[in-house]
Parts: sequence; C-alpha cells; structure tokens
Amino acid sequence: MSDIEIKEVTPKDIDQLQEIGRRTFHETFSGGNTKANMRKYLEEGFSHEKLATELNDPNTAFYFATLENKVIGYLKLNFGQSQTELKDSKALEIERIYVLREYHGKKVGQLLYDKAIQIARQKNAEYVWLGVWEENPRAISFYKKNGFVAFDKHIFRLGDDEQTDIMMKLQLNN
Repeated sequence: MSDIEIKEVTPKDIDQLQEIGRRTFHETFSGGNTKANMRKYLEEGFSHEKLATELNDPNTAFYFATLENKVIGYLKLNFGQSQTELKDSKALEIERIYVLREYHGKKVGQLLYDKAIQIARQKNAEYVWLGVWEENPRAISFYKKNGFVAFDKHIFRLGDDEQTDIMMKLQLNN
C-alpha cells in the first residue's frame, strides 16, 4: 500500500468527492440506521450545492487518498469559523476521515490522519478535535490509539434520528 498518494481536492473534483463521500458514509453507517434516514442524509449532506460551498470555503480543506488514480478515501478539515462547533482559531477540526471498506486495515486512514496533523502543525493549531459516533468502536479505538481523549458529547442528526457523538481532542505540542 506504499503507492497511496494524498492530494488536495479542488472544485473540479466535486463529482469524485460526492461519490466517495456517499459511498463511504453508506458503507460505514447503513447497518445501524434506517434506509429513509440514510437516504435523506446522503442526499442533503453530499449534495452538489453543499459540497461546492464547502470546496470554495477557504477555512475548509478536503484531501483524497488515491491508489493507482482511484480514490479510496478522503479527509475533511475545518478551521476557524468553519468548524462545526468549537470555532476556536487555535484549533483544527477533523470532520471526516473515511476509507472504502475494502481498504480498511491497510493504513489509509492513518495516512489521512497524518496529513491532518501535518496541516494542524503548519497552521500552528494548539489542538485537533473531532466528533465520533458513540456506536463506532473502530473509529473511537483509532483516535484513542492516536492520543485523542474524550472531552464532551454532542448531537448529530441523521435524518430524523438524533445520535450522540463523542467529542475527542488531541493537544499538540508544537
């Protein structure tokens, strides 16, 4: 898997971003949610309009993980006022790290995570934070392994279902 490349997503990549976003979210969460809620979230959360707005936001960045020019995962970062909650100028939010199921266990998520930390350091962030669904033990374990600790909880709406995310933080020693 050493041929994996991490590259910044541009507005011209919107169709690929929509495809990988919908596919990985569905793979990750469809088993624990209703079809109606999943369909609603995929349509709204990954609409062309929403993605175009995010891609043109200077305080949001997306990165693809590619293998032989195939997109196999992606990362979404938020800074400043574009963070979903804390909106702390000293922080960076990892909003999404998703990898196609067939590439789980092949260090793709770790490469995307490492890119996030590299950018956080470049931006002199004091800490990195994220929200992870309380019923996603694989992701919780991944972040704990990387030094994150839980500090709060918040509600994430998936369709008409209110779910609890554990908010986790990693203090950076610049």
